This record gives sequence, C-alpha cells and structure tokens, in this order.
Amino acid sequence: MEFFQYLISAYGYLGIFLISLISYASIIFPIPSSIFVFGSGAVLDPLLVGISAALGSAIGEVSGYVLGLGGRKVIGKKWKKTIDSTEKLFQKYGGFLIIILFGATPLPDDIVGIFAGTVRYPFKKYFVATLIGKLILNLVLAYSGFYGIRWILDVFAPST
Repeated sequence: MEFFQYLISAYGYLGIFLISLISYASIIFPIPSSIFVFGSGAVLDPLLVGISAALGSAIGEVSGYVLGLGGRKVIGKKWKKTIDSTEKLFQKYGGFLIIILFGATPLPDDIVGIFAGTVRYPFKKYFVATLIGKLILNLVLAYSGFYGIRWILDVFAPST
C-alpha cells in the first residue's frame, strides 16, 4: 500500500495509471486500485484521475485476453463445438455491450477477457469496449471521491 501511495504522491496521474495497470494485469492477486482512484479524485482533478485510471485498467485487462488466446489450444477438440456455438451467441447478442457492462461494474471482468480471447473476439473491439467500461467505472470512482470526501468532512467535521 505504501508503494502505491508513493506512486501517487510522486507521479500523480502517471502513478494512478501505473497502479491501475498493475492492479488489472494481475489476475490471481487482486489489488484494490479503486481505493486509490477514489482518494486521488478527492485531491487531484477527478476527470484526469478517471482517464488515467481507465487507460491503465484497460491496458492491464489485456492480460486476461492474452491468457484466453492460449486457452483455446488447452481446451482441445472436446469443447470446440461448445466454444464455437457460444462464440456465435456472444457475437450475435452484444458481446461488445457485455464487455462494457463487466468493465463498468464490479463484475469479474477477467473472466470476460479470458473468454473473449478464447473465442477470438476481435482485439480492437475488446479493447475499446473495455476502455469504455473502465472509463465509466473510474470516472464514477474519481468523482465520488471528489464530492464524497467533501461531504464526509462537512458531516463529520463541520467548521465552527
């Protein structure tokens, strides 16, 4: 935690970008970057905090997609038919919107990234949808920090 606090205090928006990148690139060990986005939104420009965190998050999510690319070979012929039919449904019924939804909420977007890579969902579409979702999420977090901290201070530490 101290390392991440150092990144923000020393590098500002670049630090937020790096924290988000590290957090979302790590599939097995979750790092709560949302806490840092919320807190940074209270002291820095929340728009720039949200954008920096969204870029880092979206680039970090590529790790799940890449993992999924290799997953298709591991699954083998036994599941090929199931994957192919699921891929068609994913493409037909709004895979782009599903990726945005998972990126913009606390839903497990790593699973969607792995799945998108496994079914060979077009990378550019995956990345753009992930970026949109992460932008929504991080702007909400940053602006919540911007307005929420002030509200908390007004309620619990009113000026006399």
